[in-house]
Amino acid sequence: MTDAVPPAGASGPAGLTVVVAGATSASGVATARELTARGARVIAVGSHAGRLQDALGHLDGVEQRVCDLTDAAAVTALAAAVEADTGGADGLIHLVGGWRGAKGITTQTDEDYAFLHDSVFRTLFNTSRAFYDQLARSPRGRLAAVSATAVDSPTAGSASYAAVKASVETWLRAVADGFVRDGSAGASTALVVKALLDDALREAHPERRFPGYTHVDDLARAAALLFETPAADINGARTAPADLLAKADG
Repeated sequence: MTDAVPPAGASGPAGLTVVVAGATSASGVATARELTARGARVIAVGSHAGRLQDALGHLDGVEQRVCDLTDAAAVTALAAAVEADTGGADGLIHLVGGWRGAKGITTQTDEDYAFLHDSVFRTLFNTSRAFYDQLARSPRGRLAAVSATAVDSPTAGSASYAAVKASVETWLRAVADGFVRDGSAGASTALVVKALLDDALREAHPERRFPGYTHVDDLARAAALLFETPAADINGARTAPADLLAKADG
C-alpha cells in the first residue's frame, strides 16, 4: 500500500498493491497483465496453484496466492498476509464469476442458484469484508466487481443469474456508502457488461459477431482506469467499461 496522498495528476495504479480475485480466468489474466504493465504490484488469487501457474506464470512480478474465496476464515487469513507483506491492498478487482441458466422460472434449480451464490456473491462478500479496512485507508482505494446488463433486463431463463448479479450491485453500493461514512477516499464500482469475450472464444466461433460483448482486454484497461478516475465519479456507480475507455481516449 502507498501511504502518500497522490499528487495532482497522479495517474493509474502505479506503485499500488492490487488484489485480483479470480485471476486464472481470461479476464483475470488480462487484468493482471494490464495492472502489472502500469506499474502495480499484483496479488493474483485463485483456488488452485497449478492453474495459477499455468495462467500467470509467464507474467513477471505477479504474485500468486491460493485461497478458497468461499471460505471466510481463509480469506481473512489471506488479507492479513497481504497486509503483512505489502502494508495493505489499495485495490480489489473481483473477477470470480460463473453462469447458469434455465428455460424459465420453474426450471431454475437449487443447485444452480447455490453455485451462482457461492461463486459470484459469496466470494465478493468475503473478500470485500476482509480487505475493506485496507482499501478504506488507501488514498486511492478501489473495489470493483463485474455485473451484467441482465440486472436491468432479466429474463425468466436468466432469473437466478440476474438475481445474484443484482445482489452484487447492492453490496457494492453498500460498500460505497461505507467509504463515504468512514471519510475514505475509496470507491466501490460495478463494471457492467453484457458478456465477456476473449480471443479464444472469438477463434472458436469465427462465424459469430458477438454484438455488445466486452473484450477482456477492454475490461482490464477499464479496471486500471478506475485508479485515476476521481472517487466521486465512480463510487456507488454502475459503470460500463466502454464509457471509461471513451473518456480516457477522448
